[in-house]
Amino acid sequence: MTSRLFGSGWTFGAALLLPLLAAGPALADFGSCVAGLADSAAKAGVDRDVTTRAFDGLTQPDDKVLRFLEAQPEFKTPIWDYLAFLVDDQRIADGRAMLSKYGRVLQQAEQRYGIDRTVIVAVWGVESDYGKERGNYFLPHALATLVCAGERRTDFWRGELMAALKLVSAGDLRLDELYGSWAGAFGQTQFIPSTYQRLAVDFDGDGRRDLVNSIADALGSTANYLKRSGWQEGQPWMIEVKVPAGYNGPTGRKDKDPLSAWAQRGVVRADGAPLSGSAQAGLLLPAGPQGPGFLVFRNFDAIYSYNAAESYALAISYLAQRLSGGPALRTPWPTDDPGLSRAQRLRLQQLLLAQGYDIGGQADGKIGPATRAAISQAEQRLGMPQTGRAGLKVYQALGGQ
Repeated sequence: MTSRLFGSGWTFGAALLLPLLAAGPALADFGSCVAGLADSAAKAGVDRDVTTRAFDGLTQPDDKVLRFLEAQPEFKTPIWDYLAFLVDDQRIADGRAMLSKYGRVLQQAEQRYGIDRTVIVAVWGVESDYGKERGNYFLPHALATLVCAGERRTDFWRGELMAALKLVSAGDLRLDELYGSWAGAFGQTQFIPSTYQRLAVDFDGDGRRDLVNSIADALGSTANYLKRSGWQEGQPWMIEVKVPAGYNGPTGRKDKDPLSAWAQRGVVRADGAPLSGSAQAGLLLPAGPQGPGFLVFRNFDAIYSYNAAESYALAISYLAQRLSGGPALRTPWPTDDPGLSRAQRLRLQQLLLAQGYDIGGQADGKIGPATRAAISQAEQRLGMPQTGRAGLKVYQALGGQ
C-alpha cells in the first residue's frame, strides 16, 4: 500500500494518495525531531523499550528515502510495458502454484469474505511477487526520515510511524519485522501500518495478526480489505471488450451504464460475442479505441481502492483472470514495440553488460535510471531513436530472442 511510481523501485498498495501537508522541521533539527517522536510514541502508549530500539542509531536522515520522496517519473510508463512485467508468464505460473498450495486458506477466505480467490492471489502477486519482493527499508527509520527531513505529508508519515510502533508494542509483530518500502508499506500484501491496525485479521488463529510471516493472515486480511471496500460476492470485476471504429462515446471507471447500453453503442466482447444484461460497468480504453477495451464493474472499484491507479487495478484484474484460466488479451496493444517480461528485462541488462554498457550494478531485471541511460547509449550506437525504454526493438537489436 504505497505510492505509484512506475519503473525502478515501484511498489504498490492503498491509501497513500493523500494531499500534501505542512513542511517538516529543518534538517538541522533532525535529532531533536526524532527525540520528540520517541516522546510522542511513549505518550501514545508505546513501550519505551520499543521506541528506544526503534530509533537506535538514527542520527541522520536516510538520503535514499528522501530521493524517493522527491523523485518524479522520467517518463510515463506505457500500459503495455506496465502489464508486460506485472502479468508475465512467470507471475501467472507462480500464482497458479500459490492457488494450489494455499487452496484451503483461500477457500476459507472466499467463504468468510466472498472474495474470489484468484483476486486475492493476484493482489499478493502484484504487491510483493508472492512475498519475494517486500522491501528492505527499516520502517521506523524511513518514516522518521520522512517526518523530520521531508517537506510533504509529514502529518501522514507521523501517523504511520506511530501506528507501526503500536503494532510492535501490542505484540502483533517484532521490531525486526518492520521492513518494507521506503513509504511504509510492508508484509506479504504491503499494508501500510494504519491499514494494518484497522483491517488486519488473525486468520490462522494463533492470537497474532502477522502479515509478514503468516500467509494465512495476509490472504485473509487482503480479503477483509476488499470486502470492506465494497466487493460484491459472485459478481464480475472486468471483461475485455472491443469498441466500434471511430468510437467517441463515454469512457471512465465512474461513468457506469448497463451492459445493454454499451451494446447499443456497438461495444462487444473481445471475442465478438454480444453484451447483454443490466450489470453496471464503465469503459476503460487505456491505450485509446485502437487498443484493448475493458468494461469494469463495482468489484474493479474495490480493487482500485487498494491503490488509486487504474493501471494498477487493471494489472490485478487481468492477472486474476489469467489465474482463473482466462485467455491473454485478444486485442493487441497499438504499438510496434511491445513491452518486456521480467525475464526479458533481465536478459536485456545481461546483453547490455556483455556489450560494455554500465547499468549501475549487476543485472537484476529492474529498469532504473542507470539501465535507461545504457539503453539510450545503445540506441544511439544502433542508429535508433533514443528513448531509454526497455522495449522489444532494442532488446532484439542487442541480440535478445
